[in-house]
Amino acid sequence: MQATSNNEIVVLDDKSITLPKGYKAGGMHCGIKRKKLDLGYIVSEVPATVAGVYTTNIFQAAPLIVTQESIAKENKIQAILVNSGNANACTGEQGLKDAASMQQDFADQLMIPEHLVAVTSTGVIGELLPMDKIKTGIQDILQPIHQDEVKFMQSILTTDTSVKHVGVQVKIEGKTISIGGTSKGSGMIHPNMATMLGFVTTDANIAHADLLSALREVTNQTFNMITVDGDTSTNDMVLVMANGLAGNSQLTKEHPDWPVFKQGLTIVCESLAKKIARDGEGATKLVEVQVNGAYSQNAARAVGKAIISSNLVKTAIYGTDPNWGRIVTAIGYSGVSVEPNSMKVAIGPFTVFENGLPSSFVEEEVKAYLEAEQVKLIVELNQGDDSATAWGCDLTYDYVKINASYRT
Repeated sequence: MQATSNNEIVVLDDKSITLPKGYKAGGMHCGIKRKKLDLGYIVSEVPATVAGVYTTNIFQAAPLIVTQESIAKENKIQAILVNSGNANACTGEQGLKDAASMQQDFADQLMIPEHLVAVTSTGVIGELLPMDKIKTGIQDILQPIHQDEVKFMQSILTTDTSVKHVGVQVKIEGKTISIGGTSKGSGMIHPNMATMLGFVTTDANIAHADLLSALREVTNQTFNMITVDGDTSTNDMVLVMANGLAGNSQLTKEHPDWPVFKQGLTIVCESLAKKIARDGEGATKLVEVQVNGAYSQNAARAVGKAIISSNLVKTAIYGTDPNWGRIVTAIGYSGVSVEPNSMKVAIGPFTVFENGLPSSFVEEEVKAYLEAEQVKLIVELNQGDDSATAWGCDLTYDYVKINASYRT
């Protein structure tokens, strides 16, 4: 087991959504896909406080609509049911009926009210769900043979090449509070949210309003700072469940240990976001853009997202071409007012642009740096004290191959 510790925070790279007390998860193949697992669940022993953030795409998929309406009833859920291979998006009234049917059928299996079940889907857009297969799967999915958090993580994947997960433990009031997370996402990634699903569980006792506030703030710093291809999806969702089984007194923003919990949540979401960026369709590199010295955090984020979203920057990194002009150009169209003669741009440890002019560097050294699996670009705006980090990946021939034949 790999673990890293930072004062009261321990990061467990081999743990996930069943790390916190009171959760189980599983997955199975029900027949939506040809062979791979395609139906999964998370269940809490007791109803959990829930907070969610969702895609801003105007074509929200049916399960997102159903889930948001259910959560609004009392801000609690006890279970999540996910299918992959079919997004149930742009499917009209029948899609809404199918999402509600999934919710009701799984609630019946658990013998809980239907509004305590969240449903979501991911996959091909515009096709009706094969409800006969899904209903049969729901009847069987709670069998012990399917209970395994790894199976859940596998069941939510589409073009992903690997599962993505992390666990964190923090100390609050002397008690161990656990936070676990898993996500899927590889293409159509450009949040304000993307084709990205994220599921976070915790055994903390926490007030809904404060959990939602923390999730929105952390999402803006993490999931909303990644891009793969500039496309946002119809199905993006991040849900956090907090079942309170750790036994701490209720956490709010006024609690002295609030910063510790929030830092733990940030670590989980940032880790998952970076894993999504690295697993971009066809990607060979994780690219990090650090923007410093901005006059506001929003300005820093805008510059970072402009750079990481640039196809020209992404292809240059794939080709190990230290073409700093593409980086500067992206800064210029970011919409942020910058002073070119005060800026500095670096590719890793190598300054390539400063004070409005190219810097002297050894091309072969920068090309060698760009061959690494992780690449960092640093921009110093020298206009203020705010900073932000964005993550993405290179753009390769394989991205085109994957998406040219996605439905075939």
